[in-house]
Amino acid sequence: QVQLVESGGGSVQAGGSLRLSCAASEYAYNRYCMGWFRQAPGKGREGVAHIVSGSGLTAYADSVKGRFTVSRDNTKNTLYLQMNSLKPEDTGMYYCAAALTAPCRVVKGEFRYRGQGTQVTVSS
Repeated sequence: QVQLVESGGGSVQAGGSLRLSCAASEYAYNRYCMGWFRQAPGKGREGVAHIVSGSGLTAYADSVKGRFTVSRDNTKNTLYLQMNSLKPEDTGMYYCAAALTAPCRVVKGEFRYRGQGTQVTVSS
């Protein structure tokens, strides 16, 4: 019923770009909001960004503002995270997440469902 499948991770040099995708089941995609969080080795969960269904309102962590863009393609039930000007500190496992109710707090690392993650490694 709820499926979130991430793709697009990889290894890049600092300054490079990656675009992550999250293919969602219709049930998950139509939840209140979807977004991304990440976790680096030995560190806690860090919310990255989210987008609210319907309104399209977005929110970003301060650490990624101006570099990352979250978006949705409603024809494909897919969520994206465009990551530009990547830094070594962006390295980690990136997870797609969905929340059911307002207020959306995925950017704070709070969610109801998540995918299995895709690894992003940024080298200096």
